[in-house]
Amino acid sequence: MDLQQLVTDYGYISVLIGTFLEGETILIIAGFMAHRGYLDLPLVILAAFIGTLIGDQLYFYIGRFKGKAFLEKRPKWQSKVGRVHTLMDKHQTLLILGFRFIYGVRTVTPFILGMSKISPLKYLFLNTCGALLWAIIFGIAGYYFGFTLELLMGKIKKYEIFIIIGMISVSILIWIRYKVKEKKNLKKV
Repeated sequence: MDLQQLVTDYGYISVLIGTFLEGETILIIAGFMAHRGYLDLPLVILAAFIGTLIGDQLYFYIGRFKGKAFLEKRPKWQSKVGRVHTLMDKHQTLLILGFRFIYGVRTVTPFILGMSKISPLKYLFLNTCGALLWAIIFGIAGYYFGFTLELLMGKIKKYEIFIIIGMISVSILIWIRYKVKEKKNLKKV
């Protein structure tokens, strides 16, 4: 099975599942693949929107019903709880709209918001707006990343597998760096 067939067969479901769990890297790669013609950008954005919206709604309700016990089982998140509460106290609406764009608190924020007294309808409305904005921005960013590479390198067909592997590798390195830094910060506490 070649790359084109693999992406065509599993691309949209991979975007949906990937953005349900986390997302930026998956969405940027999918935007790149849309630029290459393997996927349709509007469908990539739609899949990302649905995946991230469902994920963060689920995380909100886990926070609402299991919040304290759930957080107690994740001591690594404790350092982020205070930061999210500070942001929530000062800028609640902006936090709900933009937590996906804040590195380091993206994962924990929906759980903490679920533990708060925020109305589920308010969260749904603002989360829907934020999820759509996020999906559009990162989907288009991936698309234009492909466009830019093509401008710089000419025909990139023969390089696309290396580009994808490179993007995934850089993401893994960033994640590892983040985890190492997080461990160092936990040891200081």
